Amino acid sequence: MRNIAIIGYGVVGSGTVELFEKNREEITRKIGRDCDIKYICDLRDFPGDKYEDRLIKDFNIILNDDEIEVVAEVVGGATFAYDYTKKLLERGKSVVTSNKELVATHGAELFRIAKEHECNYLFEASVGGGIPIIRPLNKCLAGNSILQISGILNGTTNFILTKMIREQMDFDSALKMAQELGYAEADPTADVEGHDACRKICILGSLAYGKHIYPEQVHCSGISRITLDDVEYAENAGYSIKLIGTVKPAGKGKVSAIVCPRLVSRSSLLSSVDDVYNAITVTGDGVGDVMFYGKGAGKLPTASAVVGDIIDCLKHRDRRIMIDWEDCTDKSYVVPYKQIENSMYVRIRANDAEQLKPVIEELFGKVVYLERSDRPDSELAFFTPVMVEADIDSSLTKLSEKAEIASKIRLL
Repeated sequence: MRNIAIIGYGVVGSGTVELFEKNREEITRKIGRDCDIKYICDLRDFPGDKYEDRLIKDFNIILNDDEIEVVAEVVGGATFAYDYTKKLLERGKSVVTSNKELVATHGAELFRIAKEHECNYLFEASVGGGIPIIRPLNKCLAGNSILQISGILNGTTNFILTKMIREQMDFDSALKMAQELGYAEADPTADVEGHDACRKICILGSLAYGKHIYPEQVHCSGISRITLDDVEYAENAGYSIKLIGTVKPAGKGKVSAIVCPRLVSRSSLLSSVDDVYNAITVTGDGVGDVMFYGKGAGKLPTASAVVGDIIDCLKHRDRRIMIDWEDCTDKSYVVPYKQIENSMYVRIRANDAEQLKPVIEELFGKVVYLERSDRPDSELAFFTPVMVEADIDSSLTKLSEKAEIASKIRLL
């Protein structure tokens, strides 16, 4: 029976077809009945392609074919994919996706539609690519109260920071290398400014705490302002700089969520995650700390998660798989990041920075000063105590009357 369709024949779509066909006999055994890919929908032409006989351009062929049970949406974006997904779910066809933007933006609505029409909407590939994280959160760790989720959720930024740390490349040079190797897009904004990681932490937080966290509610800052000076100070103090997405309870039924560069202690497993690898740590009140690690993107790793969801849908065609969360219209559900406590790395410049130590200590209390080789007299770096971030900023505003605030980076 040919009961599967793929929408999008790019990197992930072609990988999904390749992996499914390679393992089709084993997949059929796992499902317990015949299955096969009937359609591959893409507006482009692929003359001479191995699966050219399955390629179509009209989405409605899939929509109106009662034989199709499961559709893999691997188009990306939240425009056409949103329209396609809604229509498919309304017809009772299960949809699986790698589309982090769509899940982060419209997940609650799409889960509701799937529930109303007794089908499934699965998204394992949307966060960690081939790294299993959605099912473990939803099943294996379901008996825990989740105290925190933190992770390196973008391989491109992790590659860039690794080059800056290990090879002393500046940001622009490391970004150029990432683009040449195909890790970064020609327009790298979504990666280096943290938007990609933001969508992923929204998905993880929504699943862990049961209410939809929207990307616009989450403060997001990227790595484009990180300098080699910051890298050296961090390394000397026993830290690595990583782009980290974090979500955790903030009391009174609310959560805090943020994506930003952080200084990560070498005692943390996240500090040793390098190159294009991703890692997600989950802290549960029962299990303690667990980490999920692997390649967070790529053709076959992401396809692995997509095919896994296809199998799950075909095995459960007559019942819903309970992976979802409810919508949330409460704008105060995500606590403003300025109200959260942090310790901050600060680097300042002034004509005689050493003379400002009494001022710094009056503003912040006990601080930890940092060193690097050949530190100029006009520069000073320090860690603040743990403080509400709004109070840190208030003190930095006063300090800026006497010195330039060159950098500030949160600690994890």
